[in-house]
Amino acid sequence: MKKVVDMELCDGCGKSAILIDIDGNEFCETCHQVVDLLRNKPELVKKLCKLTGLDSINSGLSRDQQSQPQDLPDVLDAVRYRTRDREQNTWYVSISEMEGDPVEIFASTAFDRDQHLQSRISNLTTITRLTSLILRHVFLDEVLTLDKTLKQLRRSSRQRNDLPDMLSSVLSNYRREEINESEVEKK
Repeated sequence: MKKVVDMELCDGCGKSAILIDIDGNEFCETCHQVVDLLRNKPELVKKLCKLTGLDSINSGLSRDQQSQPQDLPDVLDAVRYRTRDREQNTWYVSISEMEGDPVEIFASTAFDRDQHLQSRISNLTTITRLTSLILRHVFLDEVLTLDKTLKQLRRSSRQRNDLPDMLSSVLSNYRREEINESEVEKK
């Protein structure tokens, strides 16, 4: 399923661009064309890899390592749990499942408008987004990248300089694209 999303970082190359969503991954136009080629003309890709000597890249990987990631469907079955924290606030935790495996986790509370809970909710959103990213990696073979991690941190931030915003800012220093560009500018 394809849909165009706002300008963010491409999951493929990491550049800022208008992105196209393909089964939960967001790609710039160039990476989208590569994904289309990989999906629609795999024999051409194999031939090009062979011609360029890149056909040996996958030869050293085990069969499990070569498996294709599964797509996350638009609708999933979920199980909801009701639990209480140490202050006796009621929380609802929903686990989305594919073939019985957890692939996403969400948490909410009836008190989400309470100012005292706002920072906890922001941190909770961060935890659930990153946990969902890990679950999709474990159970669906979705590739984990720093850019995907940064995107989830940014999306879970509720206000400037909250914990997710601070983590995103610090980890952004490790983006290879930014590091390479800043090194070029220094020269």
